[in-house]
Amino acid sequence: MIHPWAWVGWVGASLVALSKTRNPLHLVLMLLSIAIVNALVGFRAELSLTPVSPLRFALFVVPLSAAFNALTVHFGDTVLLRLPAWLPLLGGPVTLEALVYGALNGLVLAGILAAFTTLNQALPVRALVRLIPRAFYPVAVVTSIAVTFVPTTMRQFQQIREAQAVRGHRMRGLRDWIPLFMPLLVGGLERALGLAEAMTARGFASADDPEQDVRTRAAVVMGLVALLGGWLLRLAWGQEALGLALMVAGSGLVLVTLWAVGRRVQHTTYRHEPWTGIDWAVALSAAAVLALFLLPGLNRVALFYYPYPSLSWPSFDPVIGLISLGLLGPVLALVRR
Repeated sequence: MIHPWAWVGWVGASLVALSKTRNPLHLVLMLLSIAIVNALVGFRAELSLTPVSPLRFALFVVPLSAAFNALTVHFGDTVLLRLPAWLPLLGGPVTLEALVYGALNGLVLAGILAAFTTLNQALPVRALVRLIPRAFYPVAVVTSIAVTFVPTTMRQFQQIREAQAVRGHRMRGLRDWIPLFMPLLVGGLERALGLAEAMTARGFASADDPEQDVRTRAAVVMGLVALLGGWLLRLAWGQEALGLALMVAGSGLVLVTLWAVGRRVQHTTYRHEPWTGIDWAVALSAAAVLALFLLPGLNRVALFYYPYPSLSWPSFDPVIGLISLGLLGPVLALVRR
């Protein structure tokens, strides 16, 4: 099994790569890499945890995005048809360039869903909850409770439906949902109130030292203000060095504060997850992809593709394509196991 943090790095690299790319050749290569990993993870999981598969989502969102962009962006040399000018927002020429660019945006959305679907199938819920930093342990507890409430609610809905069916209830319209919805709502509220009272009685999320809690919040606010101020200095006033230094200082203050808060939280690990050589391979391959798209000084001209004003054939950089294959990092571990 691949370490959860290695999976997080892979998903992060996939999201950055997809969001920075509009070249159809490089985009298709990345989508194929994500699809291969998704297929292997789905084969091992032997079930789908999402109501809509990435392929069905792509078949829906790509034509929808292409049509929406073609109907709203009236720019390009290759005119397919013209809509009446009196139509608000839609009136004007419908071009092939706008249609192609909208389809590329739809492919990016499909790739993002495929990456998150892969993460959802590869990691159990408990592993995702453990990724939450210890400073946010109330969030982790609430998330785990919310996740456990879902199957409980589904079981209760099935029981209510069977009980109402025994009483002769039939679904004929919207009003027939009331005998199912009301008992489900009342039961959910009773469970939520009972759990809230039990957690309050056990002192959940209570502050041991109010003064220390105030100092922690003040430090986080100061760090966020410094981060925002540095960003504004770089964006509005062009102070690159000062803005970057202020952003680094603010980020460091926030991270150190959260680390200190996490150290005060008691933490027990029942099952340690070792970091193996395969995890290093996945993490390094994801880091190579991130470096390609984030580090300055690298030539990324081939990643940009703009079909306006006239549609042209995109270029392909073999070096960028080779580094993009780093998204296939989890394949080694999945095939071996």
